[in-house]
Amino acid sequence: MNGKAAPNGAGQVSTRNRQVSTRNRLERGRGALGPALELVHTGRAPTRAVLTAELGVTRATAGAVAAELEALGLIHVEPGAAAGAQGRPSHRLVVADDGPVVLAAQVHADGYRAALVGLGGTIAATAPGCETVDADPAQILGSLVQAGVELLERTGRRCVGAGLAVPSAVAEPEGQALNPLHLAWPVGAPVREIFAERVRAAGLPGPAFTGNDVNLAALAEHRHGAGRGAADLLCVATGHRGVGGALVLDGRLHTGSSGLALEVGHLTVNPEGRPCYCGSRGCLDVEADPLAFLTAAGRAPGPEVSLLQRSRDLLTHEYDDPAVRAAAAELIDRLGLGLAGLVNILNPDRIILGGLHRELLAADPERLRAVVADRSLWGRSGGVPILPCTLDHNSLVGAAELAWQPVLDDPPAALSS
Repeated sequence: MNGKAAPNGAGQVSTRNRQVSTRNRLERGRGALGPALELVHTGRAPTRAVLTAELGVTRATAGAVAAELEALGLIHVEPGAAAGAQGRPSHRLVVADDGPVVLAAQVHADGYRAALVGLGGTIAATAPGCETVDADPAQILGSLVQAGVELLERTGRRCVGAGLAVPSAVAEPEGQALNPLHLAWPVGAPVREIFAERVRAAGLPGPAFTGNDVNLAALAEHRHGAGRGAADLLCVATGHRGVGGALVLDGRLHTGSSGLALEVGHLTVNPEGRPCYCGSRGCLDVEADPLAFLTAAGRAPGPEVSLLQRSRDLLTHEYDDPAVRAAAAELIDRLGLGLAGLVNILNPDRIILGGLHRELLAADPERLRAVVADRSLWGRSGGVPILPCTLDHNSLVGAAELAWQPVLDDPPAALSS
């Protein structure tokens, strides 16, 4: 009898140990779901082996995490290709192309755009709207949300949140647009509250977020584009009107104490230049945007296309025209002067340029880099890489990142709400 008791007791202990081990692995796995999803979302864990290493867990735990994310409909786990390597190839991890999406929306001086964006920053569907932006934010935001609803109805995708990019500093925590200079909106319009109300009224699930368009462009580029891997990233861009900037510090978007950091458009680059809306003169905002370029090139803007598109067309198709080339050089010098000042203050490890500035960089990269190097202390000591933004509609993708963040933080909780 005593001889049988020991094996039975050992078997019970072994079973309990296995149960505890499984429970601990599942608990660790649940805690790792968010970090794991972010790694796949940003392309930093293309395989289960890489996920295991990045999370610092066992292969079994990484496998459980991947399986649960797949069960939630967020990723697909696919067999890896042998590719002649020794050993069993690791399974590939990809975002689910049939998974949930978020509604991303952007307002700019010439209209708006709505899109559905999946994990990985992939735009699944888009609907541009080229209408005059109404002086009442509620009107245009209502049109935006309705366009998003129609996209969802057409695609049949599940929506888990909404994000909005606006061409204005957005005060935190209130969500007010403090300087919608190139829109007819009133200063201090409660855009976050209005957008959230329109989202709720349309019956869309999930939270709604609002942010500055260049901040969101920088966030998108840092996670999915030209800024990936940078620790201290400076983004400067001009869209349809004006110039904006954003900064990623130590891998996180820096917006200051109340959301108003990096108003780079109001750096003075031409003391004798044009009056600026801020009350100063010769600011980057009015000296290096599409309207400034067209004016310097002696071209009338014209109502048929946006200022940004007209400027791009000139640089692409008429760069041999001496007036166009001279205008490009003039704006490059002004932009370079502004960037040099920012480099001296911020010491970034990478600069990315968007909108018209991306085309100016492509037109004469050596000139721009030379101006920055000549005018900045750190530029002279080795130079700061200056690269073009690589994502189309990066402000839209950044708006989507805001809406995806709750899912990245806690996938099961966000998807069950």
